[in-house]
Amino acid sequence: MLMLDTHIVVALYQGKLAGLSSKALAAIDQEPLAMSPIVLLELELLHEIGRLRLGANPIADYLARELEVSVATERYAEVIAQALPLAYTRDPFDRLIVAHAALLKAPLLTLDETLHQHYARALS
Repeated sequence: MLMLDTHIVVALYQGKLAGLSSKALAAIDQEPLAMSPIVLLELELLHEIGRLRLGANPIADYLARELEVSVATERYAEVIAQALPLAYTRDPFDRLIVAHAALLKAPLLTLDETLHQHYARALS
């Protein structure tokens, strides 16, 4: 499974994959794709402040239909427990997204340099 950071979800929705490595593009084609439920909340907040035209549900529905992107369903108490020691960021979205990927022992597709520095399975 390949977990997706929020900006990668947006890029997939918009069809803008420039900047991703050939390894990342191959992983998108070969691995099951998933996002943490916290990505849905971040998408909705981005819509509310005008940075996205659509909210979380239309984007998630499109990606599920077109690319078979699922929403990971692990118990959120386990994700939160995994996130508690991730003090390298104060961004609660990043903390929970990385924690969810770590809980699953999954790579996380992200262009965020801070996440690359601290999460060994980050992929770009």
